[in-house]
Amino acid sequence: MRGTRGRAGRVPALLGGVLLTAGLLAGCGTGGGADGGTGGGAGASAQPSDPSAGTVTTAPDGVQEVTIETPDDYVFVPDAFTVAPGRVRLTVTSTAEQMTHNFRFRPGAGPEEIAEEIPILAPGESRTIEFEVTASGDHPFDCTFHAQLGQSGVMTVSG
Repeated sequence: MRGTRGRAGRVPALLGGVLLTAGLLAGCGTGGGADGGTGGGAGASAQPSDPSAGTVTTAPDGVQEVTIETPDDYVFVPDAFTVAPGRVRLTVTSTAEQMTHNFRFRPGAGPEEIAEEIPILAPGESRTIEFEVTASGDHPFDCTFHAQLGQSGVMTVSG
């Protein structure tokens, strides 16, 4: 009898663990994105909270400035922008309410290395990096926490 009661007590605990795990996985961004898809990935069509996101402007000091956003979905908004060769001041704003992100240009993937990065970006935070680009071409970037889920983008240097 003792062995049977022990097993019976384990079944609800095991079932509870399975349900908890399933609930946690469901909360990890498998819901629909703004485009009706599964959220995440380059090309996702999430809308920025700031309509000027991704627009490159030139500051009074001559540095190109651009802001991109990262919401709770596994995306950058926008996930692509173009700059000219020269100094760039890039601001990444977290519009997320729950998720922590980061930002890094993918090592060895672009025509030149860009070492500046944002190691951690908590929900609601905004951080800025500044760097020089000289080589034309695509410079891919990722949230390394969520790269395997498709959170990536590309900065194109044209000119």
